[in-house]
This record gives sequence, structure tokens and C-alpha cells, in this order.
Amino acid sequence: MNTTRNEALEAWMDEHGYSSNSLAEAVNGAVERLTGRLGGLDGSSVRDWKAGRVRWPKSATRRALEEVTGLHATALGFKPRGRAPSNPAAPQEDPDMKRRTLVGGIAVAVAAAAPGPAAPRRIGMSDVDRLQRRFAEIVASDHRYGGQLGIEQRAAALADEALNLQNAGSATQRVRSNLYACAASFRSSAMWAAIDGRRYGDAQAHMREAQALAEMSGEQAIKFRIWSHAGSMFRHIGRPADALAANDVARTLHITRRDPMFASLGLARQAAIHGAAHDRTGTRRAYDQAQDAMQRANPDDYRPVWLLAFYDQAELDQLALSAYLALGDYPTAEFHAHRCLSALRPHMRRSQAITTTRLAHAQLAQGDIEAATATAMKVPSDAATQHPRVSRLLQEFGAALRAKASDSSAAETWTAHTHDAWRAAT
Repeated sequence: MNTTRNEALEAWMDEHGYSSNSLAEAVNGAVERLTGRLGGLDGSSVRDWKAGRVRWPKSATRRALEEVTGLHATALGFKPRGRAPSNPAAPQEDPDMKRRTLVGGIAVAVAAAAPGPAAPRRIGMSDVDRLQRRFAEIVASDHRYGGQLGIEQRAAALADEALNLQNAGSATQRVRSNLYACAASFRSSAMWAAIDGRRYGDAQAHMREAQALAEMSGEQAIKFRIWSHAGSMFRHIGRPADALAANDVARTLHITRRDPMFASLGLARQAAIHGAAHDRTGTRRAYDQAQDAMQRANPDDYRPVWLLAFYDQAELDQLALSAYLALGDYPTAEFHAHRCLSALRPHMRRSQAITTTRLAHAQLAQGDIEAATATAMKVPSDAATQHPRVSRLLQEFGAALRAKASDSSAAETWTAHTHDAWRAAT
């Protein structure tokens, strides 16, 4: 049998980033939503479509594919099954009737392929899944580089894309709620990138947008994330009372009672806020409660990608390091710094640079000038020059080193290091 490749389907898959296996999974999910039974497609099924070996899928599969893509099957290059060959003895078809039928068929195919009220775009969970996969890339970039304007802009653009989908076609209430949750989560990432880059005015604008979107989604996890970020933002700009109030909103959400891991993160950030406010008792109490909640959390429970990507024992120790450094308890700060660095996952490059710089501060404050200088010199030059928080911490380290031991060999070594390494990075 002669077959012709389905170039329209291949082009759609290439444009939207689908492999044969991932499209099969998406269509199987749509079949389940439509019929209550999971579809039985695999990658070979989709390859048969692309090769033209299957020219017209079965009705349930076809409807599911149309839901995933938002296009009629004919617009995806599929062709309805034709009639059986005609009998030569049968009466010949009127040429005018044949022409009218052909023209009418073309008109129907064009109408089916063109967007319009008769065939609205169907938005499904596969669209949400595609956005989430792209979001995972942004989260990974944030942990590698952090604070970059490009990360903030990509996250904000993805939030706008999620909102645009709301008006692109019909969708169930579940899909619409998920789209609002996506948009809120993406805007929250833009907010965090702005905080990390010390662009606090932009961060507050993202925060207001994210809060409104989170309310429309009704999603507890994203509400927690936004208010927790707000607490961190106010801590960084020196407003501990506002930081506590914002973090309290996050900590009183129902999700912190349902999942101890959320409770632990809220308490760990509370400890950092208490440290910034010089509340030693509050810091110790919040840290102990955060550690206890983390130990009670079930590691197998479902959690969103943004939480899984960063919150663990290393992050808890990093927040404790920030708190005890602010309190002036330098030995305890150094203890948490070493424990954090020993447990950090390899992709957490931004966190490693911040923790190393804070460790240098803790060592210098205890009079370990040589050790502190050696530690500070371990910070990669790209982080030292391109990450705003790391750059500021290292500038403060240099000023403190010169104030403490301006004539020391360590101070000379540090000056030479910053001159050579930072010049090479620019």
C-alpha cells in the first residue's frame, strides 16, 4: 500500500515540542477524560500516524487528539476513509454533480481547518503540562544563576502566555484554575528573580499581580509561595515587621497543617526574619520547630516542582546561617554554613555562592582572617560579578577585611584576587 507522510502532524509536533511518546501520553490522558478509560496508544501509534500508515484514527482517539491540539483532524493532515471503488457497470456520475461535490468537500475541509466559532480551540491539561515543563527550565536557570533580569523576564512572559490561553478557547473549570495557578507561579518566580537581583520595586509589582492570580486559582501551594516570598522580600529591604506579617499569612494557610514540609519552610523563613530583627529567642524557637516539621514530613508526598527543586536540609541550614549571622552568633552561623555546603545539591550554584560568602563573613568575624580570605576566594568569579546579592556580600567582606587587618598579607591577597578574577569575568 502506498502511503504519504503526514507532514501537517509532524509540523505541529515540531512546533509544540512533542515527541511521538509524549504526544501518545497526552492523547491517552485526553481519552481518559473523554471516556473514563485510559487510552492505549504508544510512540509507535504516533509514528504510524506520521508515516501515513494510519490515515484516519478511531473516533475516540481522534476526538482526544483534537482536544490536545485544538485543531480538527483534517487540519492535522488526516483524511476520512473514502468509499469503496465504484462498479464500472454502475451509472456514471454527472460531471457537474462531481464538480459541486468536490468543491463542497474542499470548502468543508477549509472550514474545519480554519479557526472560528464553529470549531473553537479546546484548552486542556496538556497545555498546562507544556507550560509546566517550560517553567521547570526557568527554575533550573534560577538555581544556576539567580537574580538575572533575563530569568525575571522569561518567567513574566510565561505568566502572560498562561493568561492568554484563558481567552484562546474553551476549557473546563479545572483547566482554567490550573492556568491561573500556573500564571501565579510564574509571576512569583519573576518576583523572586527580582528580589534576588535586588530590584525591589519590580518585585513588589510582580507580587501584586501574583497575589491576584493566586486568589483566582484557589491553589493553596502557590498562595503560600507568594506570601513566603513577600516575607523574604521585606526581610531583605529591612522591614522585619512587614516580613513577619507576610510570612504569617503563608504559615497560617491550611496547606501547612496538611503537609509538614510547607510548615517547615514557613518556620525556617520565620527564623531568618527573627534573626534580622535581632530576636534571639524567636530565632532558636522557629529553627527548632522547622527542623522538627521537616523530620515529620513524608518524603513521598506530592509537592510542586518549585518546592522540590530547592527546599531540603541544606536550605534549612542556609536560612539558619542567615539568621545567626545577623544575630552575631558567628560560631553557630559557621556550623550551619558547613552543614549546608556539605548537603547542597550540585545544581544549586547560586546557593553555594551565597553560603560560601556568608561562611567567609562568619570566619572573619571570629578573627580567622586567613581562613576567611581563602573561603571568599572560592566563590566563582561569574557569581561574584554577576549575582547582585553575592557581589554586595563580597564587597562588604572586603571592607570588613580591610577594617580589621588592612596591612595583612590576607588583605593584599584579596585585593589582588578581586582585581584579577573580576576583571577576567567582565
